[in-house]
Amino acid sequence: MSRSKSSQTWLKEHHDDQYVLQARRDGYRSRAIYKLIEIQEKDQVLKPGQFVLDLGAAPGGWSEYAAQFVSDKGRLIAVDLLPVEPIGGAEIIQGDFTEQSTLDEIVKLVEGRDIDLVLSDMAPNLSGMESVDQPRSMYLVELAFELARDYLGKNGVFVVKLFQGEGSDAYISLLRGCFKSVKLRKPGASRPRSREIYAVCRGLR
Repeated sequence: MSRSKSSQTWLKEHHDDQYVLQARRDGYRSRAIYKLIEIQEKDQVLKPGQFVLDLGAAPGGWSEYAAQFVSDKGRLIAVDLLPVEPIGGAEIIQGDFTEQSTLDEIVKLVEGRDIDLVLSDMAPNLSGMESVDQPRSMYLVELAFELARDYLGKNGVFVVKLFQGEGSDAYISLLRGCFKSVKLRKPGASRPRSREIYAVCRGLR
């Protein structure tokens, strides 16, 4: 079956992408790592010895980068519906974050400890229909917020990807009401046509 014109355009864009090429040169799992690197450079969300939870971790680039900071003095839990190749120092949960069984597994591993940093790069499987994709996306970020609210320590940080559209302004207002500081970031590695932005939230009220 021949690929559609839009599919061919995406493939060409992907293979010509400077961050895809850079990831290959640097030996990283995906171009997405450069989004976290830029956030780290601006906001210093990762620190040695932290307890980090990475939601939507596959293929593992963010966790791979975070593991460099966590080291053996901290802890890193990576969660995704898709399989993630082993990462040194990371505990990996393969499961659907929207299912209670996966949440129960996360809670069991947390063992009542405060989490220092919750990273959420989750996104739904896209259908191409905004009326379907946007509500799915908002559902994921709402679940991520609920977990962060319940398990972050007093000075914890929540970094979450969301897509601008219906519900996103209300969600940002919710974050600003619950955290002392909320900064919105559009990393250079985020494609210009993408509606994704990242909220960097500090200090639960």
